[in-house]
Amino acid sequence: MDLPVFSFSEEIKKLELPVALGVGLFEVDVTDSSEAEIIDIARRIGAIQNKLTLERIHDLPAIAATRKAYKALGKDPSRYRPSAEALLRRVVQGKGLYRVNNVVDALNLVSITSGYSIGGYDAEKINGAVTLGRGQADEPYEAIGRGALNIEGLPVLRDDTGTFGSPTSDSQRTMVTEATEYFLAVFFDFSGHPPLLQAAMDDLQSLLENHANAYCEAREIVK
Repeated sequence: MDLPVFSFSEEIKKLELPVALGVGLFEVDVTDSSEAEIIDIARRIGAIQNKLTLERIHDLPAIAATRKAYKALGKDPSRYRPSAEALLRRVVQGKGLYRVNNVVDALNLVSITSGYSIGGYDAEKINGAVTLGRGQADEPYEAIGRGALNIEGLPVLRDDTGTFGSPTSDSQRTMVTEATEYFLAVFFDFSGHPPLLQAAMDDLQSLLENHANAYCEAREIVK
């Protein structure tokens, strides 16, 4: 399977921000998380809780940059938090991470470690090329675990069928399930630090190889 072709809408291109997408396509075996993965998650959560406070989450470079992008597009990042920020708030408050499956759990672990909001999708549910754009008023979007989401002003991913992803929440249409064979990860980067993005992508690939029997079909950074 090939990576979709990614591009940016004119609204995104006009932002005075260094926008990039880190994309990776993996063949995976989706199951419950193994004991080894659960231990890895607990170890990283403990390290984060020991060094990070709620007040400092906003200062993490990837999160600060994502919040800046939301404001530039007209969205309040404190009301519609980027997923990395929302996950880190849970962790710092002692609530842990949501347990989903080995693939999504790995993605969430990299998100809290790096500060990047990362979309995770069943690649076979994506139709055609993908564009990063700005959500429009009354544009329909069914978010996982929260139902209808007002995506006006959010950075969003669109394919030939419609909108399916954002840094705030993934959509039900392209969600990862145990039937997923090809997993598409999309790192939303507004910070302009390619080495940090590359390192986070390496981390995810390693976790997926270790815990989901993954094979990387393709990966790239789209600018």
